[in-house]
Amino acid sequence: MRFIDIGANLLDDMYSGQYNDKPYHQPDLPAVLERAWAAGLQKLMITAGSLKEARAALELAKTDERLFCTVGCHPTRCKEFEDHPGGPDAYLEELLTVLKEGQALGKVVAVGECGLDYERLHFCDADTQKKYFESQFRLAKESGLPMFLHLRAAADDFLDITSRHLQDFLRGGVVHSFDGTAEEAARVLAVPQLAIGINGCSLKTEENLAVVAGLPIERIMLETDCPWCEIRPTHAGRKHVSAEALAGVASAKDRKKFAAGCQVKSRNEPANIRQVLEVVAGVKGRADPQAIADVIYASTERMFFPPA
Repeated sequence: MRFIDIGANLLDDMYSGQYNDKPYHQPDLPAVLERAWAAGLQKLMITAGSLKEARAALELAKTDERLFCTVGCHPTRCKEFEDHPGGPDAYLEELLTVLKEGQALGKVVAVGECGLDYERLHFCDADTQKKYFESQFRLAKESGLPMFLHLRAAADDFLDITSRHLQDFLRGGVVHSFDGTAEEAARVLAVPQLAIGINGCSLKTEENLAVVAGLPIERIMLETDCPWCEIRPTHAGRKHVSAEALAGVASAKDRKKFAAGCQVKSRNEPANIRQVLEVVAGVKGRADPQAIADVIYASTERMFFPPA
């Protein structure tokens, strides 16, 4: 099976062996990527959530033809617009500069991660989030790229803003790591150019599974959101995951007992994306996930990697 992981946080310190600012093991991102390719990953999209991360993500994407990235500012970091020495306009212009450089190289494939997150207003208030979410549609309009979107507990404002900018992201976008209700999913999918990204955080409860079961396969995209959002034994979706897909997790080592060539316990990675597919197939009542994988791969490629 072939996969595209639309959301991989490969810049996270965990892949450098750092956990909560404490070193535990040597950097192992090359080994993580080798496991990803062996698991059928054809392309990986590195998530960027700030100007600094956008620059770093682009540099990492340049190291392998199968790596790509996003450029944008996460809702919880939108104060960076106002904290920038040159002000909000300068911050946006610098994002645009990185985007254009990476787009010219074929490496930047989406605007984001941007959107609204009302579950974490202690990081950034709602008005600031809305203001700079709206401003980032300029990046999509000028580049023609699709959007990699974030939505948490803010459906009304999110859909109000996106509906006013439909002409700015004609190639569409994906609401990643979706964990909302069936009603919210229906409202998102009422916007024709939007898809929904599914990862382990989308598959925790029976309610989550019921939402995913009702999604059209052609509007689903797969992601790991690694190093987070693993499918844990306590998650409702875990019962749909095969022993084969869990093999890497089963042999994982504690970070204190790091072993080269093995996954690290409780640190998700792109190689685990088949687990997400198997849960989607399971809740859809499909014994063979291959057909679902093919549909999702094709729709993901159409949005983010269309023919030149």
